[in-house]
Amino acid sequence: MFAELCITSNFTFLTGASHPEEYMERAALMGLSAIAVADVNSVAGIVRAYSAAREIARQVAELERLEAEGGLIGPPAPPGVPAPPRAPVRNVPRLIPAARLVFEEGVEMTALAASRAGWALLCRMLSAGRLRSKKGDCRLLLSDLPEVVEGLTFILHVPAAPEAGWRDRVAALVQVHRARMHLALAPRYDGEDRQQFDLLARLAEGFGLPTVATAVPLMHHGRRRRMADVLSAIRIGARVDRLGRAALANGEQRLRSEVEMRRLLGPHEGAVDRAVALAERCGFDIGSLRYEYPSEITGGETAGGRLARLALEGLKWRYPQGAPEKVQALLQHELALIGKLNYEPYFLTVRDIVAFARSRGILCQGRGSAANSVVCYCLGVTSVSPEIGTMVFERFVSEARDEPPDIDVDFEHERREEVIQHIYETYGRHRAGLCATVIHYRGKRAIREVGAAMGLSQDTIGALSSQLWGFFSTKGLEAQRMREIGLDPDDRRLQLTMELIYEIIGFPRHLSQHVGGFIITEGRLDELVPVENAAMEGRTVICWDKDDIDALGILKVDVLSLGMLTCIRKAFDLIATHHGPKHTLATLPPEDPAVYDMLCRADSVGVFQVESRAQMNFLPRMRPRNFYDLVIEVAIIRPGPIQGDMVHPYIRRRNGEERVEFPSDELGEVLGKTLGVPLFQEQAMQIAIVGAGFTPEQADRLRRSLATFKKHGNVSEFRSLFLRGMAQKGYDSAFAERCFSQIEGFGSYGFPESHAASFALLVYASAWLKCHHPGIFACALLNSQPMGFYAPSQIVRDAREHGVPVRRVCVNHSYWNNVMEPDGRGGLALRLGFRQIKGLSEDDAAWLTAARGNGYRSVRDVWRRAGLQPSVLARLAEADVFADLDLTRRAALWEAKALMKGGELPLFSRDMDGEAISEVAANLPQMTEGEQVVEDYVAMRLTLRAHPVALLRHILTPEMGKPKVATTQPTPAEVRSDLARSRPRHPRDLPSPLDRR
Repeated sequence: MFAELCITSNFTFLTGASHPEEYMERAALMGLSAIAVADVNSVAGIVRAYSAAREIARQVAELERLEAEGGLIGPPAPPGVPAPPRAPVRNVPRLIPAARLVFEEGVEMTALAASRAGWALLCRMLSAGRLRSKKGDCRLLLSDLPEVVEGLTFILHVPAAPEAGWRDRVAALVQVHRARMHLALAPRYDGEDRQQFDLLARLAEGFGLPTVATAVPLMHHGRRRRMADVLSAIRIGARVDRLGRAALANGEQRLRSEVEMRRLLGPHEGAVDRAVALAERCGFDIGSLRYEYPSEITGGETAGGRLARLALEGLKWRYPQGAPEKVQALLQHELALIGKLNYEPYFLTVRDIVAFARSRGILCQGRGSAANSVVCYCLGVTSVSPEIGTMVFERFVSEARDEPPDIDVDFEHERREEVIQHIYETYGRHRAGLCATVIHYRGKRAIREVGAAMGLSQDTIGALSSQLWGFFSTKGLEAQRMREIGLDPDDRRLQLTMELIYEIIGFPRHLSQHVGGFIITEGRLDELVPVENAAMEGRTVICWDKDDIDALGILKVDVLSLGMLTCIRKAFDLIATHHGPKHTLATLPPEDPAVYDMLCRADSVGVFQVESRAQMNFLPRMRPRNFYDLVIEVAIIRPGPIQGDMVHPYIRRRNGEERVEFPSDELGEVLGKTLGVPLFQEQAMQIAIVGAGFTPEQADRLRRSLATFKKHGNVSEFRSLFLRGMAQKGYDSAFAERCFSQIEGFGSYGFPESHAASFALLVYASAWLKCHHPGIFACALLNSQPMGFYAPSQIVRDAREHGVPVRRVCVNHSYWNNVMEPDGRGGLALRLGFRQIKGLSEDDAAWLTAARGNGYRSVRDVWRRAGLQPSVLARLAEADVFADLDLTRRAALWEAKALMKGGELPLFSRDMDGEAISEVAANLPQMTEGEQVVEDYVAMRLTLRAHPVALLRHILTPEMGKPKVATTQPTPAEVRSDLARSRPRHPRDLPSPLDRR
């Protein structure tokens, strides 16, 4: 047996040429006893290898079970159904957590975590090195290595050309850590390995260290040599054919078997046995990490007691007239299950975060699996009543699954940072950090970087990028596509480039931060996983992504941002200011018929989730009349239901055009509420359990295979198991195929019912605001930009179509934000704010409004009192904010340009007798309506004047009352003349006052 202890995976970014999973699978095939994925100053790829090891172990166990049962699962497979795949290997290599430590002093060692204490020490060392560096870097110092390194074992790597003083530094290390140090006996694959091994052996003897064998692999198989060179070229910014010594000499630096290593080492083959013995002494398993929920309990209460008290208090708050017996029973049932699984600290942590947000007036809304429960409803985490839908709590908090529940909390996007910093301050940066997101190579980046490394011209790279979707959606037609864009598909360099592009897809490129997934621990987070700086100031992240922490069962609270929550909160504040009542998501009048009437008309510009063209087309067909209709509306227009052909059958059944029937009563219970059509991810899982006999473990694997945003699912691997299970239960093969086809649709993203219910509440809230307060809703939308599908011009136009008076930006009446003001007829008008002016800062607007007093009288008055720069005044003039001062846009711009040329010039302010010089007013040409409209869009991206098309309507349609004959159409010369008159004049084209002087 052989144990490879110094593997470099592709999580040593742009260096390693193989995935951690590939190393694990290859090691299993080669019969290795153990491997250690040791990336440079990182443990980012270890969990991937751990997950692969678990999958190999599962396959081996399945193979052994099949053999014990005669090789079959139940009766023979029906005709046309493929046989179950057989596990290819029996050996399951052990994974040893490790990292290759590269110190600033020139010393490199692989550190193996032999125990939990050793793993904690390794994580703290890596955290120290990364927290003193910018994102992506690690500056490890030998002083970071403590004198007592209990639980760590080191393998010293000898550099090809040691720096001066290297021996002295190593000798000092050996003196302190001799009992835990070894020297790597590694080939260089340069034809002189025997001499190298003799030299290393003498060096180890001089230090008094044992040697261990390692192939120091950069790839799992020799065929990845080309990829390794391409990655090196990308890393150093050179072409592959100019790498020189940076290129690999051959493809030998790969994972090797025991036989190969013994042949390479020859008389030094004892190092192979010492590597195996060293691996056996490292008994730490990354899967044994035990995560502890934070328990910030005050007042001497237990976690269970505090959760029960808060839940009962919330029950009285939610149901002031008394909660229904069903809800009370559900609450007791959920509390009992949560207590049995010791999840109380998790729910309390989420509750405390939400309570902080509410104390600051930050609107938030919980969603996710456990959020739609009575406990979360009573804790204020969500405002969705548990009586909506038929979701079962055990689907999300289950004793059988034994994994933490999932609660995502959306906060106002403008104020989420307050919540994030509160979490850091409450738990400390040594106990809280954001998840990572692994940025993988995808089409455009792969084409751009691999193409440059292979020496393709930028024109060629651009041409290939233009065919991105054609290449990756029509496999096998690349040659045809290349000919269409003028490239030679038979060119050898181009062929090789395309092969490497396809191969690099999915490789990790670098780490980024998750959108909001927080890890919060009871003990030190930096002893569970290394912590490092994020690119954004004030944030720290871990090196594992959400899939990694899911594999280890680690708590994650998603602190997310949502623009619509910002809009709704601002709308609630405006209603309270102008009308009195203070609304919340939970106190909005429910099931308002006027709201549903508006949605049935597809009057949904700006309404959350139903503002897209696809949703607008679907709303009149769906005709929602209650809240659960909105839940379905949110979930049905998604790639999963659309590709699974679920939309049209549901509408036909809802309209009575198609009979609703179920193949069995048990599936009727699963699909009854959606008329027999699976629309939610939870239903896909239930069909697999009830209809195909999936075990809870298999159903959980199916759930994990369903896709999420930007990650395509892998549902097809369950096809054989699903069809066989449906056949065993007596379902028709055509029905089984149709069911699986629908489930496969979720591989392109399907929506969970729990998320749809939370989103549906925001749909109703935003629709209610638009229906009853269209002006306030438009004002809040404009103040929450950027967000949604629609530009400010479309929002303003929609508000005016709903009868809302909209007033232009005014130097004497506007503020930074858009505001509502009395319209003089007992209603409210929308006054546009300075934020609509492109390029104007909030600070400048604050100075302008602070110095306004009783109002400005001229451009020069603004300059003197507000202290704004003349260039800022020019922006204001271009936005026509001085119109109420009887200054046209050009007149105001004329004054602003005079200030830009030097302001008040004493030499020209008075004549020789001391009399003030009065300048003759400039006779500026009047702007046409077309010029005004264009300048409005240039300055503010919107206009309150005519629609741009209205200026060309006489060109596009014949005049009213005239016959539709060809003679009524304008000539080309007339068209050019009209367009020329509408073309705006740039401020620099206007004459300068000083030029006239």
